[in-house]
Amino acid sequence: MGILDKIAEIEREIARTQKNKATEYHLGLLKAKLAKYRSQLLEAPKSAGSKGEGFDVMKSGDARVALIGFPSVGKSTLLNKLTKTKSESASYEFTTLTCIPGVIDYNGANIQLLDLPGIIEGASQGKGRGKQVIAVARTSDLVIIMLDAAKGDVQKRLLEKELETCGIRLNARKPNIYFKVKKGGGATFNATCTLTHLSEKLVQLILHEYKIFNAEVLFREDSTADEFIDVICDNRVYLPCLYVYNKIDCISIEEVDRLAHIQYSVVISCEMELNLDYLVSKIWNHLALIRVYTKKRGQPPDFSDALILRRNATVEHVCHVIHRSIVEIFKYALVWGTSTKYSPQRVGINHVMNDEDVIQIMKK
Repeated sequence: MGILDKIAEIEREIARTQKNKATEYHLGLLKAKLAKYRSQLLEAPKSAGSKGEGFDVMKSGDARVALIGFPSVGKSTLLNKLTKTKSESASYEFTTLTCIPGVIDYNGANIQLLDLPGIIEGASQGKGRGKQVIAVARTSDLVIIMLDAAKGDVQKRLLEKELETCGIRLNARKPNIYFKVKKGGGATFNATCTLTHLSEKLVQLILHEYKIFNAEVLFREDSTADEFIDVICDNRVYLPCLYVYNKIDCISIEEVDRLAHIQYSVVISCEMELNLDYLVSKIWNHLALIRVYTKKRGQPPDFSDALILRRNATVEHVCHVIHRSIVEIFKYALVWGTSTKYSPQRVGINHVMNDEDVIQIMKK
């Protein structure tokens, strides 16, 4: 029996097992086995000639955004509208066969937008070019799931399942669980809160499934068996995601209103260029980027060239962006903006910057 057959058999077993207190151990073991087989499937060596052209796009710019969706939902058209790149778009499926990069210039930042080939159901198991598409998505900073507004709910569920199977967790954070494999001493289990989904017995059963008999486990939050398995596997990627519903000009205004109120969703029409500016602003917000301007002593701030940083970046990060040697000769900084109580404020190297702050670095 191959790995795909084993995965299918376990999925059927999970589907027909009732979820209650009596079956939680059985389900926990099944989920552990399923995650193990899926990891083996992802790590399986590729056959000769399986590498596709155009997928080894170098990461560039201040952030990378991956466009994922079924064929003919408008990914190439969106790339053409938001960037200066021209990706072939047509009314037939699988127009795009390789990864085509473009650049969105917004707020002084260069955001790399990747138009990936349409994926099909079963992509996580290697159908079509699904594995290559999903592998590129794992390297991105934001995933845009492009959906046809008329078929959105069905497409959304299928794509979420394919990405989750490949270890991509959308709009989720890494579980707050401390886990360390030891050389001896058995398995120690502790929790700083009440666990409603897991018990010490189930944790040990899951560890044994992975042939782990000596480990230290500390739960800092009420986690599920799936989250604990994610921590053990340690190959999961947690990415922000925007669900973009295209072709809203083909559905009723009531349906547009319903889709627009779904969390993490944006409604657009590429053909009629509706709501594209709002989409770009949402991309900026989800990437958590900020602009910091520099200032020389006795001169006005240089607003023509912003330093693009991640939210919660400190003065130390600003120094590294300018030149890594500045940290060694850093004395203090003067900061103007919303991150300070008054302007200018003298701050240290650990001061957290806000969007559109101005900084003047003083050296020793």
